[in-house]
Amino acid sequence: MSPTSTAERPKARAIQPNPVVQSYSELLKSVKAAGLLERRSGFYIWVFVALVLLMAGTWLGFALIGESWYQLLIAAAVGILCTQLSFLAHEAGHKQIFASRRANDWSARLLATGVAGISYSWWEQKHGAHHNHPNVISKDPDIRNNALVFYEDAAAERKGRLAFLTKKQGWFFFPLLTLLGLSLQFDSLRFVFGKQKVRHRWVETPILVTRLAALPVLAFTFLPIGMAFAFLGVQIMVYGFYMGASFAPNHKGMPVLPKDSRVDFLNRQILTSRNISGGIFMDFLLGGLNRQVEHHLFPDMARPHLYKATKIVREFCAKHSITYTETTLMQSYGIVVRYLNDVGLAAGRGFDCPVASTHGRF
Repeated sequence: MSPTSTAERPKARAIQPNPVVQSYSELLKSVKAAGLLERRSGFYIWVFVALVLLMAGTWLGFALIGESWYQLLIAAAVGILCTQLSFLAHEAGHKQIFASRRANDWSARLLATGVAGISYSWWEQKHGAHHNHPNVISKDPDIRNNALVFYEDAAAERKGRLAFLTKKQGWFFFPLLTLLGLSLQFDSLRFVFGKQKVRHRWVETPILVTRLAALPVLAFTFLPIGMAFAFLGVQIMVYGFYMGASFAPNHKGMPVLPKDSRVDFLNRQILTSRNISGGIFMDFLLGGLNRQVEHHLFPDMARPHLYKATKIVREFCAKHSITYTETTLMQSYGIVVRYLNDVGLAAGRGFDCPVASTHGRF
């Protein structure tokens, strides 16, 4: 038998390029060409110095005011500044600030654990899962069922009084945010004292415990007992409310994806995220979280570059017919409340038996 000629040999099947990968590569190339993935360490140093000076001034006010109910204003200021420093911890955790991974990691750990009283190791694990699977059921810890539920199947499982409350859960959303700070700190303590592996446990644990003890010691040492309790309550409530009100508009009320969904990275990040309009003021108020679409597409992009990336991403989405969502802050809150109430209506509904639906109940 004569050998097969070149013309008779089967041609190798051409590997078709993945259009999604190609389109994301196109977007990434545009962003890199614009210099938007370069570090802006100077910006962050100035922000950090400004916040530290404001915090120092706040505690000076605490010392000068003494036993006065004006201390509650100081407590609120501490809560606000702790939130702003938490934004920096978030950005360091995403490697946005320094070129060195180690410098980012330790900056985030010291800010989150030492200032906000939140375990960085716990947050890193939780937040990483969120970025990988935003709004994906059973994979995104930010839509895990707790006091609130974020999808109808979970709401349908609730019975009795809990079902009654869930049906109106949207109206409880903002009051519950005042408890978020306590929840974050409790989860942090449970994590660092748990049996699971914790990176740098023996560094993080004493820092966390010292931070959580320091504020009560200061309050009860220098203020009357009732005022001290009020001071601590206002501080943690303001912190929790500000944190929750900053993160909630990003994904709540956006599409929730099934556990087994196979949505590609590009669409998953864009379709489940919402931007908040408002310009540079909103960039400061929300620590860059208002540019959530761009943040999810490029997690290590520095805050000052996000607003420039917005135009590129918006044009890219228009070109590829991808829905790009942006609202005002107040509109986003309205969407979140309505969405939670709509989901809550499924509470107590339970399972509808197909036989009963067809033939009636006995």
